[in-house]
Order: sequence, then structure tokens, then C-alpha cells
Amino acid sequence: MTSYKVLDVNDDLPIRTKGEVHSGKVRSVYWLTDEDSARLIKEKEYKVPAGTELAIMVISDRISAFDCIWQGENGLNGVPGKGIALNTVASYWFRLFDEAGLAGNHIVDIPHPYVWIVRKASTVKVEAIARQYITGSMWRDYAKGTRNFCGIELPEGLNANQKLENVLITPSTKGIIEGVADIPPVDDVNITRENITNNLDVFNFKSADDVAKYEKLLVEGFGLISKELAKLDQIFVDTKFEFGYVEDLNGAQQLIYIDEVGTPDSSRIWDGAAYREGNIVENSKEGFRQLLINNVPESDVLLNKDRMAEREKLAKEYILPESVMLEVSNTYVGIASKIVGEAITIPEDPRQEVISILDADYGLIVK
Repeated sequence: MTSYKVLDVNDDLPIRTKGEVHSGKVRSVYWLTDEDSARLIKEKEYKVPAGTELAIMVISDRISAFDCIWQGENGLNGVPGKGIALNTVASYWFRLFDEAGLAGNHIVDIPHPYVWIVRKASTVKVEAIARQYITGSMWRDYAKGTRNFCGIELPEGLNANQKLENVLITPSTKGIIEGVADIPPVDDVNITRENITNNLDVFNFKSADDVAKYEKLLVEGFGLISKELAKLDQIFVDTKFEFGYVEDLNGAQQLIYIDEVGTPDSSRIWDGAAYREGNIVENSKEGFRQLLINNVPESDVLLNKDRMAEREKLAKEYILPESVMLEVSNTYVGIASKIVGEAITIPEDPRQEVISILDADYGLIVK
């Protein structure tokens, strides 16, 4: 039995907050009181306007796939080191984006590898997806005869996992969009550029120019990560970015990167040597997704959105072997260590470390 402690529950930390803790599939967000936000901005000299709302964002080791959380045996309800791997990789890319002069991001401080202090952003309701290869759901739809993806027409004769001539931007909705005739009111629906430019307010864009700007930042960010991964003989296949607006020190609205970028959770990453030999070796969550598809009693439950109730029941009852969770851990920690150029150490007790640092160095723990 493994001796690792995973941070599987991350929404019950004794952090002083205002309002409810927002708990997502992987991260939990604790909005700080106005007093604590103002105090930290002054004490730590964060380069944000006075009055900016700050939050503690704590990542977990939970693993989500097909919109469900999955568990392992022996109480291993997370993947050891997954959270630290994701945060470390995203922080690394954000730093390179800054150095390349692309756009800022929402992180103002990193107290611990499992924790970011972030500033509040007005979120753009678009999942910004970029693809350089035809694979996954796009290939499945293409194989069934679909040629138009998000308003982009693909040529005949493409093969599975083939590199595309250009990076494709295939956005989808972030959250439920209501009141737009040709967009179904469900989460994560493919949309076209025209859908966005015709409904700027609905998607929370300030201007049509900012639609072009998000596309530019998406493609440039994709290109930077792709180039860096190529140096490691890794292929950046596709990814998802998110964007939002913040106010700069002069009071102007800025479009920035938010959430995470270029991680094994939000991207597909393939091993270059294996690809050249005609094989696909996944260094991302896609490997875990394929493992589930190949091992659950009926894969259609995972692939068919109309069977969501069955899928949720399956995820609650299906217990993965500890060896699988450790194999996934090796994938995440391995690719993260390779990207940042140094070995990632998995903390012995991440929960206690987080509490101790937020208490001693930030004064945010309720006694």
C-alpha cells in the first residue's frame, strides 16, 4: 500500500474567507475578505490596484475525466503529485509568456506548490481551444463524415492523428449560454467565431478587437509551448486556454490568461519518438481517459453525453487499482519534471504544509 498522502479534499481548509468556497472539479477558490486582500497587497507589494479582490486557489490531487471524479483503492482518492505537477507546469509557462511579452495572468503569488494567490478577473465565457493534430473527438466526428468544425472546413483524406497544416481555433462555450438562437443552452458546446462576434456581450468580450486578440494570444501561446516541448522531443497536440479581464495599475482593462495553461490536464502531449514510429504515447490525462475507455464495462457510457446519469453512477462505484493511480502519477510528475527541468518532489503531507504556510507567512488561517 502506498505511503503517499494526496490532497483529495481541498474545500475545507480553515482559511478566513468572505462568502462560500467555490469548489471545482480540481481546484477550490477561497475569496479573501476585503481587509485581508488590502493587507496582503500592501504587505507583499503586489502590483495590482488597491481594492483588487484576491483569492487563495488550492489545487487538489483529484483526477477528473469525462466530467466525473475517479477514485482508487486503499483510499487513494487522488493521484500523488498531480496537483503540484499541474501548478508547476502552468506557472512555468506563464513565466515564459511574460518573458515573451504575450499577456499577463491572474497569479499574484505562489505561497506553496499547491497554492496560488490570484486576482479576480471578469471571465470570458469561451473555452479557447487550439489544435495542431486531428485526434480525439475531432477525429471521431471526422471519421463519421463531419467536415465543418466551429465554422472551419477540413479537407477530405485526413488520417487519424495527422498533423494539420495550421493551428485550428475551435472554441466552445464556458458555462451555459442562454438567449442565443443557434447555441444550445448546455455547457461546452462547439461555437464559431461568428457566434462570438455577433454576441460580444453574451460572451463577455469588450470589443471585436478583443476577439482577435484572444485568438492571437491563443496561437502565440500555443506556438511558444509547442516550440519548447519540441526541444524535449514532445509534441503539443492540442490545448485549452481561458481568458479574462482585469484592471491594470492605470485603470485600463487588460485581457489576460486565467486558469491554467499547457498542463497535462488541459492539453494533449505526445512522445515525439513514439509518434515517428507510428505509435501514440500520451504524456497527459488523455492516457488516463483511454485507460478508462478500455477498462470500464461499457465505453459508450463515457463517450455518450446522453448517458450522464449512468456515467456518474459508474464513477462513484468504479474503484481503480492503486497501481493505476501510481502509473498516472508517474505520467504527470514525469512530464512536469521534464518540462521545468528539475525533479518534482511530492510533499509528505500537502494539506498540513499549505495550512502552515498560509498561517505563518500570510496570516489567513482561522484558529
